[in-house]
Amino acid sequence: MEKSNLFNLPDPLPETERFEALIPDRGILIERIVSVGHATPGDEWYDQGRDEWVALLQGRAELEFDDGRKVRMSAGDHALIPAHEKHRVTWTSSNPPCIWLAVHGNLR
Repeated sequence: MEKSNLFNLPDPLPETERFEALIPDRGILIERIVSVGHATPGDEWYDQGRDEWVALLQGRAELEFDDGRKVRMSAGDHALIPAHEKHRVTWTSSNPPCIWLAVHGNLR
C-alpha cells in the first residue's frame, strides 16, 4: 500500500488546474483537483458523460450552470452534478488554494 495525503500540494502551485487520478478508472474515476484562482473560460462548459460528485475540501469556489444557477462553495460543501448538466467553475480562491475531491461514474 502506498500512502499519500490529499492536502500535500505541488510546489510550485500549478499555473493551470491540476487533475490527478487517485485510482485507475475502472468505471469510476476518483480524482483530486487543485485550483489556484482558476476558472473555466467564459465560453466553455463542462458536459460530461458521467455523473460527478464533487466535494470542496479546502478553499472557496463558485459553480455556474447553463440555466443561470450559481452555487457558491466553501470547504466541506459537496454537490452531485448529473451527466450532461452543463457547468463551469466561475472562480476559485487562491489563498487558500482549492482542493477538490471528484468522483465520476454512474452515481444516480
